[in-house]
Amino acid sequence: MNTVNAANALRVVLADDHPVVRDGLSALLSSVPGIEVVATAATGREAVRAAVTEAPDVLVLDVQMPDLDGVAAAAEIVRAAPSVAVLMLTMFDDDDSVFAAMRAGASGYLLKGATQDEIVRGIHAVAAGEAIFGPGIARRVLRLLSGGDRAAEPFPELTARERQVLELYATGLTTAAVAARLGLAAKTVTNHAAAVFAKLGVSSRAEAVQRARRAGLGSAP
Repeated sequence: MNTVNAANALRVVLADDHPVVRDGLSALLSSVPGIEVVATAATGREAVRAAVTEAPDVLVLDVQMPDLDGVAAAAEIVRAAPSVAVLMLTMFDDDDSVFAAMRAGASGYLLKGATQDEIVRGIHAVAAGEAIFGPGIARRVLRLLSGGDRAAEPFPELTARERQVLELYATGLTTAAVAARLGLAAKTVTNHAAAVFAKLGVSSRAEAVQRARRAGLGSAP
């Protein structure tokens, strides 16, 4: 923790499930004048608790977190501690993760390849109420936003039925339960699921469900 910050230093909580990343980022930011790292968190739920108990100016959060993923944690933080600005710092640069984070209320989205100056600038920006994105992310956000409704709907490449199947899987239903809900044969649901996996570029239902939940579909059972 930084003990030499002035009284008006920005108070920051860091949340990342990798100790090396978390400790390294903590050391890096603690050396920056005007920033005080007041707590760290290793899970999504720890991040939410720290947002409430520490009341930082900014919470830096990874997308992939145990216990509660980063997007869901961001949404809870926005509800429980609305004065805390959330800055996503992650390796995930896919459109679904970016837009899920935005919908959850994150104020910024940077990739872990960002420089120290970029991260510090991002922290100051979201603390001031601005939105900030890494260069590549910003270009894609602008491009997708210009697409109107298509940009707002995740996985536009899926058919309506494929999307139904994915969303029901994301609520925790089994193939048999999805089939019963939709009035389809289990084999038909399996075929739709295979098409979903191929279009999303994933190899398992678990991966597809993770992508769906990050994009705001379904919910954890």
